[in-house]
Parts: sequence; C-alpha cells; structure tokens
Amino acid sequence: MLRFQRIPCALTIAGSDSGGGAGIQADLKTFASLGVHGTSAITCITAQNPRRVACIRRVDSVMVRRQIEAVFDELPPAAVKTGMLYSLEIIRVVAGFFSRGKRPPLVVDPVMVSTSGAVLLKPSAIRILKQRLLPLATLITPNLHEAEILTGEKISSVEDMRVAAKKLHARFGCAALVKGGHLRGLKEAVDVFYDGREELLLTAPFIKGISTHGTGCTCSAAIAGYLALDRSLSRAVEEAKHYVTRAIYQSYTVGRHWGLRHTG
Repeated sequence: MLRFQRIPCALTIAGSDSGGGAGIQADLKTFASLGVHGTSAITCITAQNPRRVACIRRVDSVMVRRQIEAVFDELPPAAVKTGMLYSLEIIRVVAGFFSRGKRPPLVVDPVMVSTSGAVLLKPSAIRILKQRLLPLATLITPNLHEAEILTGEKISSVEDMRVAAKKLHARFGCAALVKGGHLRGLKEAVDVFYDGREELLLTAPFIKGISTHGTGCTCSAAIAGYLALDRSLSRAVEEAKHYVTRAIYQSYTVGRHWGLRHTG
C-alpha cells in the first residue's frame, strides 16, 4: 500500500517580486526547501528587479482577506509570516483576522523600506501596524532602520540593538529579532533575539563580494517554516540564521545580479 508523507503548511502574506528574489517568491522557495507546503496571500504586485522597485499596485483588501480565509478553510497553516503589507487597509484586515480565535504563530517582518530605498509601507499605516498588528505577533523581525522607526531611537552598536530588542518586547509584548546586517564597523553580521526571558546574540561572518537581495524575507520565512516544523521559537530563529548564511554563501549569479540559493 502506498504511504504518502504528511507535511505541515505555512502561509506567507506579502507582496509579489517580479524579479523573483524577495517577497512571495523568496518565501515560497524557502518553505519548499524546508519541506513545508507553502501557501500565499498576495498583498500587492510590484514591478521590480534587484536594482530598483519601479511600480507598486495594491491588491484590494477584501481580496487579501479572501485569500487568507481560503487557505485557513482547507489548508490550515502551522505558522504564518507577513512581509510587505503596504497599506493601512491591508494591515487592518490582517490584524482583524488574527485577533479572532486561536491562531498559529505569527512572524511579522515589518517591511517599510526596500534595500534600494523605495518606501514599501505608507507612513499613515505605521501607526496602525504598531497599534493593531505587532501586539498580535509571536515574533517581529525588524532590520536596523525599521527598529529605529519602531523604537524612536538611533541604533549604532550591538548594545543599542540589545536595548532595542528589549524595548520592542516591552512595547508590543512579543519576541523581537533585531537584524544588524547593515551595522557598520563590525567583522560579523550580528542579530539580537529577545523574548522576555532569553537573549541570543547570533553571529555569522560577512561574505565579501556578494550583493544580497531578499535576505530579510528569507529570514522571516525560514523562521515561520521551522515553527511549522514544530521547532521552539528560539531554535527556529537560530536555524533561520544558519539558513540565511548558507543561502548567501551558496549564492549564484543570474543576469548581472546575485541570487540566494534556498536549500534546506
């Protein structure tokens, strides 16, 4: 008799990247490489490549909710991540859905600005993100710039990152992973995790000569994927750090740009 493997499901609620390096595309590649069935709710469509974001079109908030509901109806995810939500209306829809009933672990990547400098979250939506969505998160994964926006404090050292992680936990009641990949003056890429009880300083060597795109999306997707595989939160964060480091180290070239290699 044939026996089929049963695998967990994860959901990404994020924007589409036409260049394939970040957003929904990076998330689904990450889930697949970990042996997790990936589902998606697309929040916006972008015309972009590794160099720039040329255009963004928002998906209607009702359609976003219908996508989420359709997934939960038949493919209940064991973990969820959010990426680029872009608008106040979409943030309200996502927060409203996750505020009702028992929901799986929620990893919120508070995507605000792209690596190329494009604004990916409208300023009017940041207040609703803080008030409605972040308090529902299991974990938030801001980069340095996003952590500065959320805390109102400048971050220029690892000690500043530690303070920021604790402030974020105190302010929103969730665990925080402050990513320090762009912190200047260090020989290693340092991330700080804090959940109110445990603090982790996660380090990896910088890999010279590679220009990365989609590492933030990949990191939060890997955390959600490992949570779907029933890892503890702290272990999921540690394994995701190793996953992203390996993806960068094994990068390939496509056209004139670098691409992350998503391997489990």
